[in-house]
Amino acid sequence: MDSIGLLLSGAALFLNGLMLLGKANDKNVGVFNLFVGVFQMIAPFYLIIVSDQTNWVLYEKAAIFLFGLTYLYVGVTVIKGMEGTGLGYYSLWVSILALVYMTIAFTRYGDVVNGLTWLLWAFLWFLFYFINTQERDITEYVGKVAVVQSWITLTIPALFNLTGVWGAEGLYYMWIAVLSAAILYFIYLGYKLFFNERRVLMK
Repeated sequence: MDSIGLLLSGAALFLNGLMLLGKANDKNVGVFNLFVGVFQMIAPFYLIIVSDQTNWVLYEKAAIFLFGLTYLYVGVTVIKGMEGTGLGYYSLWVSILALVYMTIAFTRYGDVVNGLTWLLWAFLWFLFYFINTQERDITEYVGKVAVVQSWITLTIPALFNLTGVWGAEGLYYMWIAVLSAAILYFIYLGYKLFFNERRVLMK
């Protein structure tokens, strides 16, 4: 069920990215966010009930709620046409928690893929905070980041898990390279955005 949740999260994030890029209708995407958000709230309760409920199991399942509440919040905000500051500050809170998950992935589990994934998610949640609370318009940049992350951190890893190939030899290291390349790509896009803005201001 964890993998199914990842897959649906990938779909929601993909649509959210397209919405930010102006390619998808806001309210249509908002409805899908509600569907995924409800699933991501129900699923972890079930997974916790059938687990041994140790602290680390609860820690892992709690992460699903972060996604579920995000999608519910996005869905309601978009459909109701609400101001996004509340969503923005919630996203800031989640981005800080994501850094904690990243740190534990590296230090406790020695899992580089999971650590880099949480780093990317922390960055994305921070961007959601930024576009909902700050006046500077970086919506297109955030949309591109969201679309890329929807595939490399959610959809494709979920498919790897569902098809049983995630443990294949070499795939783990290949995915470290993919995630690292994505980080460099986002830095490049950010540099281009900053450079272009400076050039416009200097004219």
